[in-house]
Amino acid sequence: MYDPERSARARLIGFARALIRYWALFGGALLVVLVVMTAGSALSNLAFGRPFPGDFELIKHGVAIAAFAFLPYAQLTHANVTVDIFTEGMGERAKAAMLLLGSVIAAGLAVLLFRQMWLGMFDYIKYPVHMTTVPVALWTAFPPALVSLALLLLAALLTAGEAWQGIRLGQRVRGMS
Repeated sequence: MYDPERSARARLIGFARALIRYWALFGGALLVVLVVMTAGSALSNLAFGRPFPGDFELIKHGVAIAAFAFLPYAQLTHANVTVDIFTEGMGERAKAAMLLLGSVIAAGLAVLLFRQMWLGMFDYIKYPVHMTTVPVALWTAFPPALVSLALLLLAALLTAGEAWQGIRLGQRVRGMS
C-alpha cells in the first residue's frame, strides 16, 4: 500500500544523504585545488626562487574547511574509528545500540561545536584578523565549517534513526560490519 508520508520521508532522507555526499565531494575538490596550489608554489620556488605569497596560510585555511567537510560523510557512512574487537561478538541489537550511543554523542558534539564556532565567527568579524601575506579574513573559514557541523548533526540524526530501527527490529544496520 502506498504511504505518502513514508514516501516523502524517504525522499527527504535521500536528499539529506545526497547533500552530505556532495558536501564531502566539495571538501575533496578543495583538497585537489590545494594540492595543485602547493605543487605550483613549490615549482615557482624552484624555478624563480619565490613561492606563491601566502600559500602556507591559504593551505592551512583550506585544509581546515576540507576536514570539516568530511565529518558528516564519515558519520553517515560509519567511517569513524571504531574498536571492532569489542563488538564482534555482540548481536545485531547490541551493535545497533552502540551505534545509537555514538550517534547521540556525535549529535551533541555537533551542537556544542556549532555554538562555539558560531560565537567565535562573530568575534573574528567584530575584531577582524587577516592573514599576514594575503588579504583574507580568518572568519571566512567559519561559514563552511558551520555548514559542515549542521550536516554532521543531520548525519548523526540519520544514523541514530538507523540504529533505532536496528534495535527495534533486531536487524543489521546498513553500512556496519
